[in-house]
Amino acid sequence: MKTLANYLEGRWQNGQGQDAVLVDPVLGTPLAALGAQGLDLAAGYRYAREQGGAALRAMTYAERAGLLAKISQVLQANRDKYYDISLQNSGTVANDTAVDVDGSFYTLGYYAKLGSRLTDTQWRADGASDALARDNAYASQHIQVPVRGLALFINAFNFPAWGLWEKAAPALLSGVPVVVKPASATAWLTHEMVKDVIEADILPNGSLNIICGRPEGMLDALDTLDVVSFTGSADTAAELRRHPRIRLDGVRFNAETDSVNSAILDPKGTGLDLLVREVVREMTIKSGQKCTAIRRILVPEALYEQAAQAIAAKLAGVVVGDPRLEGVRMGSLVSPSQCKAIKQGIEQLAGACDTLFDGRTQSTLKVEGDQHACVPPMLFGVRDPDTHPLVHHMEVFGPVATLMPYRDADHAFALARRGQGSLVASVYGEDTDFLFEAAVQLAESHGRVHLVNESVAKVQTGHGNAMPQSNHGGPGRAGGGQELGGLRALAFYHRLAAVQAPPAVIDRLNPTK
Repeated sequence: MKTLANYLEGRWQNGQGQDAVLVDPVLGTPLAALGAQGLDLAAGYRYAREQGGAALRAMTYAERAGLLAKISQVLQANRDKYYDISLQNSGTVANDTAVDVDGSFYTLGYYAKLGSRLTDTQWRADGASDALARDNAYASQHIQVPVRGLALFINAFNFPAWGLWEKAAPALLSGVPVVVKPASATAWLTHEMVKDVIEADILPNGSLNIICGRPEGMLDALDTLDVVSFTGSADTAAELRRHPRIRLDGVRFNAETDSVNSAILDPKGTGLDLLVREVVREMTIKSGQKCTAIRRILVPEALYEQAAQAIAAKLAGVVVGDPRLEGVRMGSLVSPSQCKAIKQGIEQLAGACDTLFDGRTQSTLKVEGDQHACVPPMLFGVRDPDTHPLVHHMEVFGPVATLMPYRDADHAFALARRGQGSLVASVYGEDTDFLFEAAVQLAESHGRVHLVNESVAKVQTGHGNAMPQSNHGGPGRAGGGQELGGLRALAFYHRLAAVQAPPAVIDRLNPTK
């Protein structure tokens, strides 16, 4: 069994002892061990800042964009290997792996292309200058400069490939070195990608680092000008926010956490087929293990029964099991612990809701033995969503969703907002006025509003797909963070300053003003 080493200070290092063993979630066989105890994190972080950071900042944005393009080429050359690792370690079918692995290629390529068009400087002008004296004899120009710290990524288990590169691409483009701490359960794929990039000798020493396991003092070793980006549970995010480095010392912190996302059918029901297809896709892709997956389905009262039957009919055709077997469309959860948590969540919802589709008795399961982490899809329903707080609060992070009726448009928007801040809401129908109103009403409580009618059915990017062109994040319980969104992603890795100066200096800071 292999051991996943850590990469710090420009060298591979094994931790002391064994923090965890990765297993195949379908077969139960051990795959790799990892550990991070005893690492000198302070020295590793210092090396990243002083070596990687200095070398990256010496380049222009376009030069760093060229590095991203080379990284993408190296990773794409190893695509088949990553697919095999994903199957073994995450239990995913090929289409699900594509969302993670190919999605990471797309994101890297996008930021490489975006960065190639940036100015040939080590800073970015932020808007036009503003006069501070008559005839513009003295002015203020805002600029953004890369942080001189490092970016620590604490990532979730569900996207070991995309979760790394959607953060690392804008960080490296900004000129900031990266330390990634992948979730232990699926760390193998992240580790292999980092290993391939390091062996290709693309980046300056110290620019890309990885910690596999559960190291002590991971936040203690940070400096005040470092930044931390976290993806995971709201409880863990709250714990991280209480750490003195973040709470007292001002380490910048971004979080993407729990989200009870909604799909809404227009009051006339004209988008029912579109909604049904997307709901089933989101419930089953990656076995529902997506922070952007649909958890609540809102339909007009008159269409509740019809929607329930349509969704259930499609779910009945989904074959669940070992992705190595022919015909399996939905694989397993990533680990036995996640399987246990999902089953507990299902029991809680079953006690508070009607069961509209029970995959345990109605789905086809193709898997050997009983050691697997496969859980078939479950559709629940509540007739009176106003009196069922659990369905608006609890996210079961698997192939589970709840159907609920609404009285009118205002009621639908109010129900969506009861998620207390979500990553995404999607809306389906041919009523342009309703789609427009949904955008305006839901934007305040959602990081993304995804609107679909028949004219865009074949080109829309999907409710659950976080595209690099659009903001990824959400307010309230979703963490309050922002990622992606084109060049907006670079802001997290820059410091904004106002430079008050005479015209000769202002003109050099912003020659295109």
